[in-house]
Amino acid sequence: MPIIQSLDRALRILDLFDEQESELKITEISRKMELHKSTVHSLLKTLQEHRYMEQNPETGKYRLGMKLLERGNLLLQHLDIRTLARTELLMLASATGQTAHLVIQEGREGVYIDKVEGPRAVIRYSRIGRRIPLHCSSVGKVLAAFLPQAERDHLLQGYDFTVHTPRTITDKMMFIKELEQVKVDGYAIDNQENEPGVRCVAVPIRNHTGQVIAAVSISTLVSNVDDNELEAFISVLKSTGESISNQLGFGMVKV
Repeated sequence: MPIIQSLDRALRILDLFDEQESELKITEISRKMELHKSTVHSLLKTLQEHRYMEQNPETGKYRLGMKLLERGNLLLQHLDIRTLARTELLMLASATGQTAHLVIQEGREGVYIDKVEGPRAVIRYSRIGRRIPLHCSSVGKVLAAFLPQAERDHLLQGYDFTVHTPRTITDKMMFIKELEQVKVDGYAIDNQENEPGVRCVAVPIRNHTGQVIAAVSISTLVSNVDDNELEAFISVLKSTGESISNQLGFGMVKV
């Protein structure tokens, strides 16, 4: 199927912006895209006309426009699991005092679709819409662990085990072994594998067919939550995952 070049280029421009680079000069965009400045200028003006891009009046730099937020909110409104799980997420954050997350899988990453900060929460790096690698996050491990074997094999084919901390899993066989343990335990732990000093735990959320469609987690600081307290949190987290799953009809699955 042929690709429309101008549309492809416009979408690639949008993908250039992230947490580290929220605003870019046209020369920077031109360099990253390996396109002539005049071509980039035309693409930016088109995106700007439709409010997918805007220009900072003080610096002249470009940034993502409000139309993307509007479309993103529209998508979130149709994610029924987010609405259904909201009360449980609030209760989880309140019971543990920590930051609670709801995450779905998209390709080889997890995507935060909801977040609630508890009264003891100190984890601030996460945000709704942020992506997180599967191999070094508790939610990612849960989402990968319960995939059908064929899907998991396809996922890991050529997977990039990017190192984030000295504890990050960097080997395919080690990761597979970890995933098998997750299936046995019913939960996954990210022990400072994505962020130094941060330890996260996640459990699966299943739909009426038993398929794992999301993960719910809590994020803690190692310095604030010891092993005993974390063990207690895992019990609360499991109950939360089971409750959300049952609301999705998992309790009606015939075993």
